[in-house]
Amino acid sequence: MSHRRVNKRTLALSGAAITALGAAAILLPNANANPDQTSGAKTFSSPAAVKLARGLAADLGDNGAGWYYDNGNRQLVMNVVDEDSAESVRAKGAVAKVVQNSMAELKAATQTLGSDASVPGTAWSIDPVTNKVQVTADRTVTGTKWDTLTKATDRMADTVSVKRGNGEFKKFDGEETAQPGGNNGGADGGGDAAAGGLDGGDAIFGDGARCSLGFNVSVDGAPGFLTAGHCGNESQTWTADQAGAQQVGTVQDSKFPENDFALVMYDDATTQPSSTVDLQNGNTQEIGRAVEASVGLEVQRSGSTTGVTDGTVTGLNATVNYGNGDIVNGLIQTDVCAEPGDSGGAMFAEDAAVGLTSGGSGDCTQGGETFFQPVTAALEATGAVIGADGGGADGGGTGGGDAAGGAGDAAGGAGDAAGAGNAGAGDTGGVAGQGLN
Repeated sequence: MSHRRVNKRTLALSGAAITALGAAAILLPNANANPDQTSGAKTFSSPAAVKLARGLAADLGDNGAGWYYDNGNRQLVMNVVDEDSAESVRAKGAVAKVVQNSMAELKAATQTLGSDASVPGTAWSIDPVTNKVQVTADRTVTGTKWDTLTKATDRMADTVSVKRGNGEFKKFDGEETAQPGGNNGGADGGGDAAAGGLDGGDAIFGDGARCSLGFNVSVDGAPGFLTAGHCGNESQTWTADQAGAQQVGTVQDSKFPENDFALVMYDDATTQPSSTVDLQNGNTQEIGRAVEASVGLEVQRSGSTTGVTDGTVTGLNATVNYGNGDIVNGLIQTDVCAEPGDSGGAMFAEDAAVGLTSGGSGDCTQGGETFFQPVTAALEATGAVIGADGGGADGGGTGGGDAAGGAGDAAGGAGDAAGAGNAGAGDTGGVAGQGLN
């Protein structure tokens, strides 16, 4: 998918994306199961596939190694480690893909990477389609850093794949300068604040730094907003204008590293912020709930430097090492571009909040990859809810089982179409199950 600014995009996603999201389907290239494995497999709607995958994953236990929905063929693909398990999967009408690596082995690989190869400029997550842990090394990983990484990964060649990135992993906070892209921040942002709060993606300024607002929330009825934790660490107070004349909020909670989110409470308790994201073209997108990400989910991101960009979720529960001890776990990995100043900005899918911009590599000219703090985790940790009236949190499910280093069961309140399996403990399994219908 190309990385493009879409400041002039209309409010709606493309018809194809809406159809896919509305059906809780996740777009994915054709599954790489062998033709003979697909013989006799049934076709399922995405919600039906999610429901079946949940049950099969529970039945398979340690013999299951994740799953994904083959959108092109409308088939459910279950990864298994032995032929007996494959037969039980086929009996239910799903495609059985016998894989080499169990989820326990993939989990162990991520733990080894964390202890033996925690090199600045690296990131990794479990890839359910290739059945390996995908490691990305940015351009700074050279010399002894590269040697340290490859010494560890060479020993795990059957479970780990390493690729080079062209950019450099960094946090996407910026200096307090005029925004080069879509957001009208500055004075206009101050006007918005006076009228009742800012929108997601709008610029916020604090102690020489510029970041972006993520999503407006409420805590026990009091108004606030979420942004990046590394932004919250930069300044205790935030303004809506570069001159600092209009202070809008004070940091109540900030977590970075390990996590990357901050809760900022509006100083004026009577502020009534809209639960909206700025589309940087005079329009806004209503946000009514929060959902878990799924691999393949098409998303948009709004930030104060580059406006609105779009792309696809490529990994879950990723670990990224920004250097200087700044290691963050449990992130959403995407091919969405971003630049300094976009930190904290909103990642969303239709009316659902998905993530807060953390950092990544590249830019919106050449493209890149960006990592996001899951909104659902930030809401749970802070006790906040989307919007001034409480919004909703679908939970959404990450699909298919455990997800390296995640926490807990994420099968959320969107029903059987919402997600699948556990989002905890190491299996990024599923790529269907996004509860957006």
